[in-house]
Formats: sequence, C-alpha cells, structure tokens
Amino acid sequence: MALHLVPDLETVPFRVLKREAEYEIREVESYYVAETTMPGRSGFDFNGSSQSFNVLASYLFGKNTTSEQMEMTTPVFTRKGEPDGEKMDMTTPVITKKSANENKWKMSFVMPSKYGPDLPLPKDPSVTIKEVPAKIVAVAAFSGLVTDDDISQRESRLRETLQKDSQFRVKDDSVVEIAQYNPPFTLPFTRRNEIALEVKRLDANF
Repeated sequence: MALHLVPDLETVPFRVLKREAEYEIREVESYYVAETTMPGRSGFDFNGSSQSFNVLASYLFGKNTTSEQMEMTTPVFTRKGEPDGEKMDMTTPVITKKSANENKWKMSFVMPSKYGPDLPLPKDPSVTIKEVPAKIVAVAAFSGLVTDDDISQRESRLRETLQKDSQFRVKDDSVVEIAQYNPPFTLPFTRRNEIALEVKRLDANF
C-alpha cells in the first residue's frame, strides 16, 4: 500500500455523500480558481505542466494588481478546456481538466477562501479568475505519475463503474478533471492524485 504524502495546505471544501470500493461521491462547495491554458495538446508533459504551474505561481506570489502574496493551496487541477505583488496562501490541489470540445488543457490553482470574490486581478493576461459553482462529483484516487494514456483508461473505467450506481449518473456535459496534491519533485509512489467526473442525483430524496 502506497504512503501518500500530502502537503498540509488549504484545500477545496467538500463532504462525502457515498463511498464505494472504487470511488466516492462528494458534494463540493463553490470556490475560486486562477486558471491558464496549457501549451500543446497534453495536460501532463513535464515542460507544459511546469510552464503553466510557474505562470499561476507567479500570480499567486505577487504578479497581480495589488502585489498581494497569497498562500499556496492544494490540489492543482488540470482539465481539458471548454470552449513583486499581494502574496496569497497556496492551496491544494492543482487541477487539470479536459472538455469534450477542445484539445487544449487548462491548469488551475484553487484560491485561498478568505479572499472570496475579492481576489486581486492578474497582471498576466493568460491568467483568468473564475468561480467554480457547487457540484457533485465522483472521485477515484490513485498514485504515481499522471500520463494521458493512464487518464484515458481511468476515465473509461470510472464511467463504466458509475453506470452501475443506482443513485448517481455522470452528467452529459461532464469533463474529466485531474487533481494533483503534491509538488513535482515528489516520488511517484507517494503521490496522491484523483480523477473526477461531475454527476447528478437519480434519487431526489437521497
């Protein structure tokens, strides 16, 4: 069994609605992210990931209109895209997300909750601030390095497994989202990653 080492940082608030052997269902509260489009067609090549991570980290650590240095959070999210400063706290995770209609991946940092909608504006035009609305997601955790082929297989497996769920179904417009909780230098077997798909309730009384 792998030992997952996760930084002690602010993360996205959620509550677990249901646990199964291969996944869990979470109700996630709304939150804000700083987001940038990644270069290339892969969300997980080292150069593209590093470049996007550095762009977002620069915003977080002061490249913004108030020179605010914010704290780091976790995880970092990655998804396939849909069509000296204030220093912020780092949060976790970093998120990577993929949409059905675009070939570009997007990386986002979760913003410290204390700012709410009052985040400083980015100086870099490639960084955008957006609110992610509350949602319900099915999440499967895994360790190791993240690759495009691995994510494709894990997404197919999660979708297939969820077809047997009597209470939740994958939403028609759901796009795969990857959360990575560890710095790039973390040993593969100690990394914590998650793959998520947005779902909807089948039973309104659940």
